Amino acid sequence: MALAGIGVDMLEIARMERTMRRRPSFLRRVFTEEERAYCDACARPAEHYAARFAAREAVVKALGTGFSNGVGFSDVSVTMDAQGRPRALLSGRAAQIAREGGVREVALSLSYTRDVAVANAVAVTDEVRPQPEDRPDPERELAASFREARSVLDELERAQDGIMADVPAESSVVDTQMTQEEGEAGGPADASVPVEPAKE
Repeated sequence: MALAGIGVDMLEIARMERTMRRRPSFLRRVFTEEERAYCDACARPAEHYAARFAAREAVVKALGTGFSNGVGFSDVSVTMDAQGRPRALLSGRAAQIAREGGVREVALSLSYTRDVAVANAVAVTDEVRPQPEDRPDPERELAASFREARSVLDELERAQDGIMADVPAESSVVDTQMTQEEGEAGGPADASVPVEPAKE
């Protein structure tokens, strides 16, 4: 089988509505009890039945068989996971074909408009699933982040040390300023000035 099989199908909701009216036994024959309970509880049951019927078609297309080679409507059904997302359940001949083809899961997406229900299915094999060695190691990523941050800090410290080395000490600057001021004033402010003795 290919690395991933893809199947798409759509069904007119009005067509499902006509089938539900004309052949009530169709729902019991094709859909599981869980599916019927879910669809019947919805405001527009026909669109949800249509989406689940399209899902069956999409899944068997993704498996590469269609409804042939012993695969029937009851071999594929749709359930909901804890997050409310649709999941394809395989049984019977469909499950056997999936195992033989190395299919580990069938990703499923259901959508509909007012007129049409659409289902997309992807049969995923081991070749396209992320392998453990391909997945990033959180501890290694965290350690690498710390090393990068430490490198940046070290570089900043070296740059700061270089700047400080070029700046004269504060006392030297003060001494230089005082010397300049004394020179302009003609000498130190506390220098001794000779005083002539007072004449009597």
